[in-house]
Amino acid sequence: MSEDTKKAIHPVDEMLPTSQLFAYGLQHVLAMYAGAVAVPIIVAQAMHLSAEQLIHLINADLFTCGIATLIQTLGFWKVGARIPMIQGVTFASVTPMIVIGSQGGMTAIYGAIIVAGLFTFLIAPYFSRLIRLFPPVVTGTIITIIGITLLPVSVRWITGYAKPTSPEFASPMNLFLAFLTLAIVIIVYRFCKGFLSNISVLIGLIGGTIIATLLGVADFSEVATADWVGFITPFSFGYPTFDIGAILSMIIVMVVVMVETTGDCVAIGEIVGKPMGRKGLAKCLRADGLSTMLGGIFNSFPYTAFAQNVGLLAVTRVKSRFVVAMSGLILVVLGLVPKMAAVVACIPNSVLGGAGIAMFGMIIASGIRALSKVNFEGNYNLMLVAVSIGMSMVTLTEPNFYHNFPSWTAVILHSGITLGSLTAVILNLIFNGFGKEEPVEEED
Repeated sequence: MSEDTKKAIHPVDEMLPTSQLFAYGLQHVLAMYAGAVAVPIIVAQAMHLSAEQLIHLINADLFTCGIATLIQTLGFWKVGARIPMIQGVTFASVTPMIVIGSQGGMTAIYGAIIVAGLFTFLIAPYFSRLIRLFPPVVTGTIITIIGITLLPVSVRWITGYAKPTSPEFASPMNLFLAFLTLAIVIIVYRFCKGFLSNISVLIGLIGGTIIATLLGVADFSEVATADWVGFITPFSFGYPTFDIGAILSMIIVMVVVMVETTGDCVAIGEIVGKPMGRKGLAKCLRADGLSTMLGGIFNSFPYTAFAQNVGLLAVTRVKSRFVVAMSGLILVVLGLVPKMAAVVACIPNSVLGGAGIAMFGMIIASGIRALSKVNFEGNYNLMLVAVSIGMSMVTLTEPNFYHNFPSWTAVILHSGITLGSLTAVILNLIFNGFGKEEPVEEED
């Protein structure tokens, strides 16, 4: 290959040697792995699924994460931004899915996910025209709400889901393992650099689990019985069912996801030197929609870009999309190895709780960081943030607050994320109007 040809290749399209592709790709997988498996664990715990079903959920999630990442990085037709963007399950969907599942079971969750994914795919070309409804004050508020509503999950992990009167409730051993795990995460994050700092949560989970094993708390009996190779069967929990309230709730979640993806897509485009125009953004959002539909089919969940990997791109300065495509291949392989998922499923709840405090707390911190760039002088933004977060916490304080409302509203009203997000959008329209539509450059 001539020097002129090498210079003509954009860094995003550069093909690295296989050994480097694998090393850098594995690094991306390790940086996002803890977050990737958190959602199936949360949902399985809330839905009281068996260990075998949890293993299946984790396998399906990792497998579909890999497929979604390949779609986004390699692309085809008008789907996929063809940038180094790794895909994972969005935390914004957790609370709505638990509410949907508690009323209609897993099949209702997957029916809502499939329809919401189709909605995302179809609306993608038009969404960039609506992005002005989501200024930084709204997106920052939504991110903060997501973290706040997820944080109680880590607390319940630590308490062991026991009643306060039970001797197992927040037992000394649970507290010890939780805070030890949290301490490991903080120490690694503080004193390690780059790659190790990025996987501080994963290192904390591994360290906490090893100590729990030595203390006889962790039980790995399920690993011995798990298969080495497994296949992801569509509709393992049954054919999807479709409830209007559930679908509407999940569509709202996907609108939030589109906002998240837009921010990550623009950020990655700037980092790798490939600015995203409206056409590129539409391709990126279509990939989210298609991947989410596949998630509903393959017993997984809604997908979006993983923000922690955006930071990893900036640290490593490796811009090739084929590196992240390799991450997708690794995730597909991991999803086809049930023993790996069985190991993850055996992590004690108290260890997960300790890591969860850091993980979900970081989401809150990200929201605060976004809000720190918002102007609060001479406008109504302070009230917007206050009321939106306040509304999101109503059901956290009293889960039965809306019990007198019609049943079809339960999926929306009982989700702090959905209700808080709707409040933020509506108040922004009342206080700030539609805003000005900024011109968006088209791609060549």
